[in-house]
Amino acid sequence: MHAVATGLLVAMAGLYALASSFERPGNIWGFVRAFAEAAMVGGLADWFAVTALFRHPLGLPIPHTAIIPRNKDRIGDNLASFLRDNFLTSSVVARRMSGLDVASALGRILAAPPRDGRLRSGGSKLAVTILEALDDEQLGTLAKSAAAGRLRALEISPVMGQMLTTMIAEGRHRPIIDAAILWAGRTLEANEPILRRMIHDRAGAILRWTGLDETLSNAILDGLSKMLGEMIETPDHPLRAKAEEGLAKLAHDLQHDPEMRARVERLKLEALANPAITGWLDRMWQSLREALIRAARDPARAVSGGFGEALRQLGDTLQKEPRLKLPVNRFTRRVTVGAVAAYGDDIVKLVSETIRGWNAQTITGRLEAAVGRDLQYIRINGTMVGGLVGLAIHMIEVLL
Repeated sequence: MHAVATGLLVAMAGLYALASSFERPGNIWGFVRAFAEAAMVGGLADWFAVTALFRHPLGLPIPHTAIIPRNKDRIGDNLASFLRDNFLTSSVVARRMSGLDVASALGRILAAPPRDGRLRSGGSKLAVTILEALDDEQLGTLAKSAAAGRLRALEISPVMGQMLTTMIAEGRHRPIIDAAILWAGRTLEANEPILRRMIHDRAGAILRWTGLDETLSNAILDGLSKMLGEMIETPDHPLRAKAEEGLAKLAHDLQHDPEMRARVERLKLEALANPAITGWLDRMWQSLREALIRAARDPARAVSGGFGEALRQLGDTLQKEPRLKLPVNRFTRRVTVGAVAAYGDDIVKLVSETIRGWNAQTITGRLEAAVGRDLQYIRINGTMVGGLVGLAIHMIEVLL
């Protein structure tokens, strides 16, 4: 475009010379000469104006030329002020964010993950980089402290009581009783020699002398085995009913008995202080971190299983449930406004100092390249408009 604009100016000069040589009073070449003469003036004037923005025309230090290089620091400060006053203020960002439904947008992404491989790959690489860059020890300590803190703050006794009550109401406690009976049967069978020895040692001398201790042992062990078998086979066995009554009382006490609740709370705190629990939290955190990294490295596989189905359900809920969308949007707005309030001045300072650090040639080249073709269109338009104005003036002269 620079060559076109310059070539047009040269063409007007050639046309002016040609028209001047053929011009005679009253012929058409006078109009051509007037057009070309005015076009040269318009083209030269706009060339000077465009050049004066970025450098000295022909290298001459003419006043009020090379405007941008001489004022680059002021331009940088004004641009930074413009950003601060019109974009990076809490009120502007809050007003803009109030019209954005971030929760629905996030829900659409989760419900229908993008198929663009580059987007998915880029997001995966970013997630892996963040997870691997974060200090594992500090992050793990933070996660474990948060989990332990939530457990300490949560009174688990009523929760356990409600769960047990629900299980009894739905009949889901019966497999637990069956498992306990089977465990008792296996324990009895495995420890039969020990039980026989205990009966033998506690039997009187007469029983041992007559050998009735062995008969007594058989009767006791057979009776226990028969009773456990009947409990498994008979759903309405009296002992099973007693066990169910005990579970129901336990569920009630967990929810309403202050002494039971305090006892469970003490056991919970003792368990959290146990090194075994701390080790279990360590292993749980490591497993979770490794699972997150694996999922991020292979997002297609991650979103195809149960985890992916859970994400899609969450996405549908985010789009349809106003009670969930409201806190998500509110949180996003608060975080964004807070970030602007905290770092807006730093961003403005970065813009100003970056432009100040550029030399005159750098800012001239970047601005000139950014404006690009339009600068040369100014020259072309100036040449053509100047020619038309010159032609109009010449026509007025001839008519008058």
